[in-house]
Amino acid sequence: MEDVPVRRPPRARLRSVGAAELALQYRVVHGYRRAFRMAGKGPVLVLIHGIGDSSATWTDLIPDLARTHTVIAPDLLGHGASDKPRADYSVAAYANGVRDLLTTLGVESATLLGHSLGGGVAMQFAYQFPERTERLVLVSAGGVGREVNPVLRLVTLPGAHLALSALRLPGMRLQVGLTVGLMRLLDTDLGRDAPELLTLVDALPDETARSAFIRTLRAVVDWRGQVVTMLDRCYLTEGMPTMLLWGDRDSVVPVRHAYGAHEAMPGSRLEIFEGAGHFPFHTDPARFLSLVGEFTATTTPAHWSREHWRDLLCEGRPGVTAEGGARERDLREASERSAT
Repeated sequence: MEDVPVRRPPRARLRSVGAAELALQYRVVHGYRRAFRMAGKGPVLVLIHGIGDSSATWTDLIPDLARTHTVIAPDLLGHGASDKPRADYSVAAYANGVRDLLTTLGVESATLLGHSLGGGVAMQFAYQFPERTERLVLVSAGGVGREVNPVLRLVTLPGAHLALSALRLPGMRLQVGLTVGLMRLLDTDLGRDAPELLTLVDALPDETARSAFIRTLRAVVDWRGQVVTMLDRCYLTEGMPTMLLWGDRDSVVPVRHAYGAHEAMPGSRLEIFEGAGHFPFHTDPARFLSLVGEFTATTTPAHWSREHWRDLLCEGRPGVTAEGGARERDLREASERSAT
């Protein structure tokens, strides 16, 4: 019997990304200069960095992502090369800023991928602008539970400016480096994340940058922990493809927050990076890229209508009873911290 050749689907033609595409670009929105990186061609994927970070955190990943997507990675206001005014650095304001930047770039809808604070911004964006959100990818995201690293809580206290300035002194840096080395030697979770967290401090070169960092932090964290949450409204993601990526050694936002968010988000997908800390996309970039690529390729973008949104709001959070319980007490506590 003659063998019949197997017909395989044609492989997608992947384009290369040049260095020029990875360079920072700028747009002035509301009088403030906003920096961003933009590369590739295809469905839009917006990468939102965490607090104290910038779009530079994604530079090693953008070339691969840009083979199949138009990748837009902004420096949030107060971060990176964007302006750092005395302004509103709340999660809701950042969501508005992302919307306005996308509008100036002619982008109507996108998949949002957010890390840490950026995950909270992505969730807030989906809440405020569901019709412009195709998918959500939340990486070690803030805005789920109260817990957060005690160091971040301390930075919200008076005198934080002086403490951040002192960390840049040569003698202090040596002592901190020795402490970090000891924590890594003891294989602590904080030791795993400390080098990258200190890199964020190094990215605050002057008083203006440090002030913007502290204002941003105080908008989402106080001495008791995280002060805003989307946990009480996660049910609104029903019908929106959502993937949660978390390191099981995260010292900033505990991995149990991932399980809580997964439970609260109907139909969400959860992927845990074993041995990774708060930056799983740095620890295992190959797996990260594979998961994001597979997720965006195999899910259908959400399509929202006013009627669907109204129905979800009217039905309310599922499983709420008058008697209450531990889970509902958690949600009531969360509702006291909700961003609006």
